[in-house]
Amino acid sequence: MKPDFATPIDRRQPRGDDRSPHWPSQKWHRHGDDVLPLWVADMDFRSPEAVVEALSARIDHGVFGYGLVAESLEQTLIDWSASHYGWDIEARWQHWLPGVVPALHLASLAFTEPGDGVLTVTPIYPPFLQVARRTGRLPQQAAMRPPQAPGEPWTLDLEALEAAITERTRLLLWCQPHNPTGRAWRREELEGLAELVERHRLIVVSDELHCDLLLDEGARHQPLAAAFPALADRIITLWAPSKTFNLAGLTAACAICPDAGLRKRFRDTAKGLMPDANVLGLVAAEAAYRHGEPWRQELLTVLRGHRQTLVERVAGWPGVGFSAPESTYLAWLDLRQSTLGAEKSPASALLERAGVALSDGADFGWPGFARLNFGTTAIQLDEALARLDQVLGG
Repeated sequence: MKPDFATPIDRRQPRGDDRSPHWPSQKWHRHGDDVLPLWVADMDFRSPEAVVEALSARIDHGVFGYGLVAESLEQTLIDWSASHYGWDIEARWQHWLPGVVPALHLASLAFTEPGDGVLTVTPIYPPFLQVARRTGRLPQQAAMRPPQAPGEPWTLDLEALEAAITERTRLLLWCQPHNPTGRAWRREELEGLAELVERHRLIVVSDELHCDLLLDEGARHQPLAAAFPALADRIITLWAPSKTFNLAGLTAACAICPDAGLRKRFRDTAKGLMPDANVLGLVAAEAAYRHGEPWRQELLTVLRGHRQTLVERVAGWPGVGFSAPESTYLAWLDLRQSTLGAEKSPASALLERAGVALSDGADFGWPGFARLNFGTTAIQLDEALARLDQVLGG
């Protein structure tokens, strides 16, 4: 079956009688039926057919007891890493678990003590900002450098990052490619980061969840641990098929940890706190990484087109700052100088006036901004942008 990225899929499915399917969706059921949701990082596309078929076969088995990570899944990820990133990993480095966000919290518990500093770079995906507080650690933040001119990218401010490091800092939560700005970090930025990590002897958790969605033609991801092998013994890399193949609800992710000591601390901390990975999620992950590459390539073509559409539409919104993302399906909008600049929450104002739900920048540490998810069909995106035109279009 050829992938269909054009036909909208009804994800609201209002409850009818007991025979009618009703599968509530965070994205589509958080707001009213008249709202178009472009907020949470969840695409509106059907996952690869190979994944659907693998899940169907597993469901037909009919028994869903405790599972094990299959050697074939471990080898599939090894093959994917070698072919896509040029990084030779080993099966023993892998620790499969139910999601990247749980892994962030687990790392804080495993590698720091109460009162230690947990550092991250803002704006950032909201759970990063919650890890320290939730685990009894000291939250530490450093701001990125915003674009200095229209169309320029956000950049890593190494001076701000070093200034945020104290003698209490132990853990850096890193995001590569970056969510929400869509930056694919440049080598010179990463070299500066690596020098700081080594000099301050930090442990790094590198969330590389969006690494398979680089949008520029010919772009190739290199994991942080592969780019700086000398630091690999202090880096835990987090991957998952969830964003790439739209499998977030199946809760399967993998922590890659080359260092035996860190790996043991991570695994020992997980015991009793973290359930085993979802048996269906493991099946889906293997099918996605083994057979999903043609689907991924078609998705990238669609997302590149949507990105261009967004660039053209935002150009007609006076005062809205926007740097086209280099990765994923998320756009980071600066609304501080727009027609909504006086609003405490521009995202809330757009929800009320346009009926379009975006993610509020305040949750990412930067009030006055909003994140827009363009991982939807062209029909749905066009309708949402037309609504935003009415409010932002000057």
